[in-house]
Amino acid sequence: MEIVTAYLGLGSNLGERRKNLERAAELLFRSPSEPLDHGRLKSHGHLRLLRSSSVYETAPWGYANQPDFLNCVLEVETGLTPDRLLDITQGVEREMGREWSLRYGPRVIDLDILFYGAIIIEQANLQIPHPRLHQRAFVLAPLAELAPELTHPVLGLTAQELTDKVDGKGGVKLWGPPMHLPRQDEPAPQA
Repeated sequence: MEIVTAYLGLGSNLGERRKNLERAAELLFRSPSEPLDHGRLKSHGHLRLLRSSSVYETAPWGYANQPDFLNCVLEVETGLTPDRLLDITQGVEREMGREWSLRYGPRVIDLDILFYGAIIIEQANLQIPHPRLHQRAFVLAPLAELAPELTHPVLGLTAQELTDKVDGKGGVKLWGPPMHLPRQDEPAPQA
């Protein structure tokens, strides 16, 4: 099983937005023995948090008549296949009550696979790198914070270069510090 570094984008604009981001991250990195999505998916396999970007508040993209989002990017290490990682991210979205009614509309949580190593995937249900990544300042700002030299395998530009070129940076504001979740190799805090 090959281990790769992947980047996941998280966003929320309904309810307690920061808590929604934290809950999604907790669900992503829970113990592999805990069932996901009420037993439909059995085990996470290898998925480990490396770092979290700061949290940014961002104006909505695509559909303006909704609350502002909180967004961040997680850098993860995984041995999961891209399809399996997609199953897990979508399972977390379902478990948190995400509804797919209005495209680009409000949501409790949105989880996107931005990059999976340098792999390029073009499938009906999965495109990596994320196909609109280069158009979204709310993804690029936190990504460039974590990995400014990360190169887009299709466009050949770094995350920082893409951030410098993207429209809408004025709608992206630093909101809070990175999320701290214990890494799987850290001991759990004592009560």
